[in-house]
Amino acid sequence: MAGLPVQVGDRVDVEIIGLTHEGEGVGRVEGYTLFVRGAVPGDRVRAEVSSVGKSFGRARLAELLEASADRIAAPCAIYELCGGCQLQHWDYAAQLRWKRQLVADNLARIGKLPVAMGDVELAATDTSDASADSVGPPPATRPPVLVHPTIGMDEPWRYRNKAQVPIGMSASVEGGLIGGFFEQGSHDIVDMDVCLIQQEPNEETVRVVKRIARSLGWSSYDRGTGRGLLRHVVVRHAEATGERMVVLITNGRDLPHEDELVALVREQVPGVASICQNVNTSRASIVFGDETRVLWGRDVIYDEIGDIRFAISARSFFQVNPQQTERLYGAALKYAALTGGETVIDAYCGIGTITLFLARHARRVYGVEIVPEAIEDARRNASLNGIANADFAVGAAEDVLPRWQAGGVSPDVIVVDPPRKGCDPRLLDTMLQLRPQRIVYVSCNPSTLARDLRVLEDGGYRRVEAQPVDMFPHTGHVECVIGMQRIDT
Repeated sequence: MAGLPVQVGDRVDVEIIGLTHEGEGVGRVEGYTLFVRGAVPGDRVRAEVSSVGKSFGRARLAELLEASADRIAAPCAIYELCGGCQLQHWDYAAQLRWKRQLVADNLARIGKLPVAMGDVELAATDTSDASADSVGPPPATRPPVLVHPTIGMDEPWRYRNKAQVPIGMSASVEGGLIGGFFEQGSHDIVDMDVCLIQQEPNEETVRVVKRIARSLGWSSYDRGTGRGLLRHVVVRHAEATGERMVVLITNGRDLPHEDELVALVREQVPGVASICQNVNTSRASIVFGDETRVLWGRDVIYDEIGDIRFAISARSFFQVNPQQTERLYGAALKYAALTGGETVIDAYCGIGTITLFLARHARRVYGVEIVPEAIEDARRNASLNGIANADFAVGAAEDVLPRWQAGGVSPDVIVVDPPRKGCDPRLLDTMLQLRPQRIVYVSCNPSTLARDLRVLEDGGYRRVEAQPVDMFPHTGHVECVIGMQRIDT
């Protein structure tokens, strides 16, 4: 593009001053922003420009001229190829500081909210993502929201209790079939036998299933032709019970050597309690299809978070970091400030994870989720734990909440834990109409969190505190819990 200080192919020296939410280093050349994969704040690098746009460009790290004091050697052998992690080369304490700053920057810049971190008050500036847009007017004078230090892990490795592994073929591997994770920015599979953020039982199970599939002569699914059998292997490990689940995602229902497969998995996978097949014949880049059948064992495995037991099916959404999940939900419970007499609505309840935590401390809880299978799991989990004060409904929260209100439900607290796109605007309007005393917002995306908080602030709520929680160490993701109070209470 004409008029820019850099063009594709240029090599430029750049000081890295920030990081995007995807873990790319941020630098500037004559005021023009460049995102540099593999660079971290404090680095001075020589970067080769790979693409340019009107507002920012991207570049690859060609040479590290001066390393940040927080740069470390990534321990994973395939780290530079694999797209599963982005920040293994950055000291963990620096990751936690940055994730706190990321939350604060987004609240200040996008939400136009006054923010404080200890004695430091933040203006509405940010260098972490030059492409995001601000919304809403600057607020009137209000006390700043206190963003606490990020809650991290003592041992930030081996935390994931679920592996979702795409399958492919390689002529360099005996038997041909490989499975791992996609190379960053592509659909090329990096074969993986060791993953340092996976719990070791998952790692072992994936290795066994790949070996068995090769021995049975199975083919992998070819995304170009739509042919081939095995698309993904999904494995789960329940830390509290030791149970494991194996789910084979296949391009069709026919499963050659099914009995032999089941026998070999049972023999070679310790603790396996469920072997399932999910059929996905879609050409779309989605993991699961609509049909799941049990090949052997139960349709669920059992795990626990705190003192709540959960039945987890093949397609259930269940938090992948159990240790940090307990801390995340502990923060949500703190901000809900329940005394035992409240009515609570959980507006994105999934299989009832947060709902059931809250039920132990409230008079009545209501959970709503658009996925029917998740509500079936939520009801089963309530029964499993002897929780009788929880009601669940299928549907979009913005449609179900008004029906509950018409039926006499008046919530004291509403909890939301939306997907990355944030809350539906109609749900925000509905929450403001219901006027609960408190709103607890659990977010996996600081930018949409900030956008939605701006709407709730303008609707009569003030944010109390923000607690970032590191659910995914060594990645660019951060979860955050915000407590909000209605201004007139």
